[in-house]
Amino acid sequence: MSLHLEDMVGGRCIRPTPEELENFGTPDFTIYNAGQFPCNRYTHYMTSSTSIDINLQRKEMVILGTQYAGEMKKGLFSVMHYLMPKRGVLSVHSGCNMGKDGDVALFFGLSGTGKTTLSTDPNRYLIGDDEHCWSDNGVSNIEGGCYAKCIDLAQEKEPDIWNAIKFGTVLENVVFDEHTREVYYVDRSVTENTRACYPIEHIPNAKIPCVGPHAKNVILLACDAFGVLPPVSKLTLPQTMYHFISGYTALIAGTEDGILEPQATFSACFGAAFIMLHPTRYAAMLAERMRRHGATGWLVNTGWSGGSYGVGQRMKLSYTRKIIDAIHNGSLLNAKYEETPVFKLQIPDYVEGVPSHILHPENTWSDAQAYKETLEKLAALFKKNFENFSDYKIGNDNRLTQEILEAGPL
Repeated sequence: MSLHLEDMVGGRCIRPTPEELENFGTPDFTIYNAGQFPCNRYTHYMTSSTSIDINLQRKEMVILGTQYAGEMKKGLFSVMHYLMPKRGVLSVHSGCNMGKDGDVALFFGLSGTGKTTLSTDPNRYLIGDDEHCWSDNGVSNIEGGCYAKCIDLAQEKEPDIWNAIKFGTVLENVVFDEHTREVYYVDRSVTENTRACYPIEHIPNAKIPCVGPHAKNVILLACDAFGVLPPVSKLTLPQTMYHFISGYTALIAGTEDGILEPQATFSACFGAAFIMLHPTRYAAMLAERMRRHGATGWLVNTGWSGGSYGVGQRMKLSYTRKIIDAIHNGSLLNAKYEETPVFKLQIPDYVEGVPSHILHPENTWSDAQAYKETLEKLAALFKKNFENFSDYKIGNDNRLTQEILEAGPL
């Protein structure tokens, strides 16, 4: 596959028009995808028969031993993480949508946190579900489509994604009836990681072209398997940077090979596997844009409540949607806030449509001592992880660097 990396708002890797194809010329980047053909796993440093290799100088990528469409999109995303900052453009692993009044929200999060589900909102325009750039002109989508998880997909819960799966969509690892072609989205017999790859035009409220003004809200999504983070908290700029650099979530079944139950993990910038530069480089660019354009940071837990995995329950999607709605309409900015111990997070006293008692996670645990011990355990993991970044300066702002170091848990 050959493509051009055009400089629009930032960079983009989308399907060219018929007119553009007529004068395509020399490609900027070429992908050689060999599908099932395996790499030699006995080669030095190889650990499996799958490999994705990028040569920035030759502008080529070679994919061996995998048929996931995600390998192409993420491989190219890594390239953009190298090229865009060199042009002064921030590349981000996030979903993005825009309200009718032009308010843009970025949704940072790893696979399984709800990034695609929450950014695909029937009441807002979808700019993209996974890969974007934020330049001096605004935000833009890098891709021309979406790559949604479809395990347990149901029309009533995710109508836009459900309706996007039609002719022109590629389904991966799903089980279906060979006679009726009905797909069994609940079937996990192949893998938890079932996917739907479809053009963004399949979403009826997609914004074409996929660009928008500067972000008003920056939403960090975490699937907290410990069950101690609040459903939503408002972050200061240093806290936003701290949690952005930390990139905490839980690996859940279906996101990585061998994961059968959630495990805590940290992925810098919510995409450590894709970034080419030091995480603080991207954090400095994000801080500068948020400060310049007055964006508000939020931490939203789409994981467990009432206990850790195996004891508590996964946060109801309907509650999370109400929280996101309150962020979009600005009502959460007017709420009264109370600071939590340890993580020093600001929790609102009220979110319309969400039971108030679940906003404070300690209220949902039956064992107060177990909650406290688990909270301190997670805090220790955060502090241990951030030791990897404590020696680096965030841009040229020494004061912000110190504030970020102090924004973590006590």
